[in-house]
Amino acid sequence: MNILENLESFGFAMPLLAFVFSFFISYLSIPSIIQVAQLKHLFDEPDKRKLHKTKIPTLGGLAIFAGMTVSTLLFTNISKTPELQYVLAAILILFFIGIKDDIIILSALSKFLGQILATIIIVWFGNIRIESFGGIFGIHNLPYLASISFSMLTLLVIINSLNLIDGIDGLAGTISFIVISAYAAWFYKAGFNEELIFSLAAMGALLAFLRYNITPAKIFMGDTGSLLMGTIIGVLTIKFVALNRHTIEEHKFHSAPVLAISILIIPLFDLARVFFVRILNGKSPFNPDKIHVHHKLLDLGLNHLQATFLLSTVNVMFICFVFVFQKYNITYLFLSIIIIAVFLMLLLEYFLRRKINQDAKK
Repeated sequence: MNILENLESFGFAMPLLAFVFSFFISYLSIPSIIQVAQLKHLFDEPDKRKLHKTKIPTLGGLAIFAGMTVSTLLFTNISKTPELQYVLAAILILFFIGIKDDIIILSALSKFLGQILATIIIVWFGNIRIESFGGIFGIHNLPYLASISFSMLTLLVIINSLNLIDGIDGLAGTISFIVISAYAAWFYKAGFNEELIFSLAAMGALLAFLRYNITPAKIFMGDTGSLLMGTIIGVLTIKFVALNRHTIEEHKFHSAPVLAISILIIPLFDLARVFFVRILNGKSPFNPDKIHVHHKLLDLGLNHLQATFLLSTVNVMFICFVFVFQKYNITYLFLSIIIIAVFLMLLLEYFLRRKINQDAKK
């Protein structure tokens, strides 16, 4: 019996060790990364679009990648989850794309092509895909090619949604931690140990990163980190929806696809809203601007920490809402969270307009 098998006999020891190892690898790496970035002048330069006023290193994704990858390889039994090799291969591709973009800036097309290649590896070769809508709008099982296409689209949307909310201190890291924690809780309950280890390895690295990213931020995760987190969350989302279909009734979530959407409500809704507004204004949906929800909260007078806390709280509330009402009609539940999200956004716009009018009268 090898060391891995000995540790597996202790039940929760493996996931816990994955979390601890990942945390300390990332935590101990970040000061060195900051020092190297300062020596080599690898900073995110302030400009009219940026919200920070000082030069800050953007290579936090290096530490997240190191902690998560090393810990996953140490404590995951690859023979039980052969698809993990494809996930790690895809992550490696996006890691190098992210590093290059953080240092010399890549074109949007180059990044997108890299994302497509990564999703092909995960979905086609790894066979990690969504096979059913669970009954949303009466749609259940998907044909194979539709399953492949929709799964790739899902991954691409999640990867880019995480990238777009990485705009203020602590937000992308905190939302990612909440999302992965939600999935980890279910993997633990349902007994999917390898998925739990993978989740906790990511959580450990994220927690270490957040120690240096909470206001005042000493480092950003950069494209390296956001691409990595987006890919991990995308994979966990698909795994959750897919595994939920085949688990025993005791551990099964009704309306699992809607629960996944509620878990990701902040990045997904912000991505959809921003793209819609840009197209409505005759602009490219990929044209950068300052109309994200976190920008609006800052305009309302909140600081980075307050905005991050508020959005994180709203995210948790959506998760709780769907969890409580999971046995209701899945289509109505889906429409309900969309309506609530739109209402909250309109409420924010109302308070923002009122503040602008009040400031104009002074």
